[in-house]
Amino acid sequence: MWRLGKQRRVDDRGVPRRGDYRVRLRLRTTAVNTFQQARTRAEYVENAKNTGDTEPVTRRRRLLGAIRIAVGMFVLVTVVIQITDRLLNNAFDPREYFSYFTIQSCLINIVVLLVGGVMALRHRRDTVLYTSIRMSIVAYAVVTAGVYNLLLRSVPYEGFQGLQWPNEVLHVWVPIFIALDWLFAPGRPPLPWRTLLIPIGYPVLWLGFTLVRGVFTDTYPYPFIDPATAGWGSVVTYIVALTMFILAIAALCIAYSRRGGRASR
Repeated sequence: MWRLGKQRRVDDRGVPRRGDYRVRLRLRTTAVNTFQQARTRAEYVENAKNTGDTEPVTRRRRLLGAIRIAVGMFVLVTVVIQITDRLLNNAFDPREYFSYFTIQSCLINIVVLLVGGVMALRHRRDTVLYTSIRMSIVAYAVVTAGVYNLLLRSVPYEGFQGLQWPNEVLHVWVPIFIALDWLFAPGRPPLPWRTLLIPIGYPVLWLGFTLVRGVFTDTYPYPFIDPATAGWGSVVTYIVALTMFILAIAALCIAYSRRGGRASR
């Protein structure tokens, strides 16, 4: 006998008789929910096996996470020190300072390194989305280092000089770390070739804003994109060359990530 509001009769197998629809419906609903939960659990386990999350985080990943967080915080402190130095000397113009591609990309680096550090501490492998963004900052870092050391280092800067070591950190040492992180960090999944165009999204937006702003303010953060330096022909040449360079770096990153078709360990 079962009690459900009032006593219901059952047969010898304990199953409600034909006329007891409420109990039958409840049993059917319970069976369906149990099946769905089991299927969801099985799908989760299978996905976890594919991503490697069922395996414990390795010591190398934990060490990588700690290093990424430390470097991300160091970059943040470096930017803060540079800004403070300018403030103390009445030379900080936020519109000018934050217009530089180096500064904006360094702010992106800080976020990506901190997020990647936490991910490395908690998961055995990085996600494809995070790795795609990480590929982008590798391209930006190589461009930053190349442009600074090949085109700008020998150009006299007429503005506030200030501390020099933050420039070296942001233009040299941070790009080196980001490149080494891509080459040797464990847990990087192979990237599909459709991610090739992702890195040029932000530079295109930055360049469009910078050129439009320059038309109205007659100020450009870099001389090679200033038409007054050598004309618009030179500007277009540099833009095309840097775009192709970014795409080339991104292609190399994708090819490197796909070696053997498995995630780096």
